[in-house]
Amino acid sequence: MASTASDGSEGADRYRRAQRGLSRLLLRDVGRLRRFLNPSRLQASFPDWLAAADEVVAQYGDMSASLAAEFFDGQRAAAEVSGDFTPPLADRPPPEQVEASLRWATHGIWAPEGEGATVTLDERLDVAESQAEAVAQKLVADQGRETIRQAVRGDRQAVGYARAAALGACAFCKLMASRGMVYATAGTAGGDANDSFLGGGTAKYHNSCNCCVIPVFRGQRFELSTHAAEWDRLYQEYAQGHSGDQLRRFRRALADRDAHPLP
Repeated sequence: MASTASDGSEGADRYRRAQRGLSRLLLRDVGRLRRFLNPSRLQASFPDWLAAADEVVAQYGDMSASLAAEFFDGQRAAAEVSGDFTPPLADRPPPEQVEASLRWATHGIWAPEGEGATVTLDERLDVAESQAEAVAQKLVADQGRETIRQAVRGDRQAVGYARAAALGACAFCKLMASRGMVYATAGTAGGDANDSFLGGGTAKYHNSCNCCVIPVFRGQRFELSTHAAEWDRLYQEYAQGHSGDQLRRFRRALADRDAHPLP
């Protein structure tokens, strides 16, 4: 009898909790970096903050990749497929991508002109800190997600992967998760959808996105979790067939009928 892989399995839940726990520690450490920014020497102290933030992202990204590789190994063992395969850890994002993301997050700390001139420096720093946490979380989580995607491409016993979204995820993530195990390419995972999402990469995951990647192996069947199956039902009933308007309709259906409303 074929084994079952699911976004709602015990192993997937453990992995999701582990990655979210890592994200919480990351956000704590990114917040602590504020001490590097000297309000009286903002221009001069910013490079120190940038270097420290880059190092934090690198350290946590490697941990995210390691968690992903361990999860892939565990899922592979549970599938009882033949042969050996060691998932390589995804590379860190290019330094220029990290710097560009962090500079985007903090661009608002510099003294604004016009109507925004009344915003205090502390308020601007608060916004910058929140945005830096969001982009750092994406960079780190992406390294873990890419580790599994690369492993699926490299392992002959892997046939694809599913996208698992949290109960309180946004409409786009719930839509991607409701598709099940259809992801063998970056495009089907969301790479050619929703151009409004920030950031580069081969698949679309927004800032602060906690979606995980679930590998599926030969001989396995994939089964949607109860909540993802409900998202699929809502999409088919209220959004499918409305070209160009599916996401809006799906978002409306979630707001009206989902047991786990949007944040």
